[in-house]
Amino acid sequence: MPSYSIDGVIPVVDPTAYVHPSAVLIGDVIVGANCYVGPCASLRGDFGRIVLEEGSNVQDHCCIHGFPDQDTVVEVNGHIGHGAILHSCIVRRDALVGMNAVVMDEAEIGEQAIVAACAFVPAGMKVPARSLVAGIPAKVKKMLSEEEIAWKLEGTQTYQALTVRSLASLHEVAPLRQMEPDRPRLPATDVRSLIATRRG
Repeated sequence: MPSYSIDGVIPVVDPTAYVHPSAVLIGDVIVGANCYVGPCASLRGDFGRIVLEEGSNVQDHCCIHGFPDQDTVVEVNGHIGHGAILHSCIVRRDALVGMNAVVMDEAEIGEQAIVAACAFVPAGMKVPARSLVAGIPAKVKKMLSEEEIAWKLEGTQTYQALTVRSLASLHEVAPLRQMEPDRPRLPATDVRSLIATRRG
């Protein structure tokens, strides 16, 4: 992975974490145990510290940055969807930030809360625990059911399994020129159950 020190501060990646080779880590970035950082994610710790706690995931094309003397933190089992932007904020334990959502300075996403895809969480907003927020600017839409919280956790566990799979088997290769006969399919049992739950 492209990893850069700045002012002598070097990123830290736990050996059980997976950071895709195209992701970029700069400076004061700490990636904890069993974390997943996806392709083309940018974690710029050139001003404030960035911390990914155990089991969290930051998916492809996410951008995380912050102001000096402010930490941007994704707590245990935090789940940051494709293309999301986090800036000088805190995502509490078991919370989810949806695809292309933006979470601004000094905002706090409460434990087990969900930020809907494409939502804009303004600076300083405190999203209540176990709530769903959506819109521009984000507003509380409802409190989450136990089933919805369980659905989120299952999705996070799928990414934790992907961390293990990636460490074990993801390698850069040259593409085949044509599809081979009896081409295998990837196991998708966990993902299918997530889709079924979401539609239900």
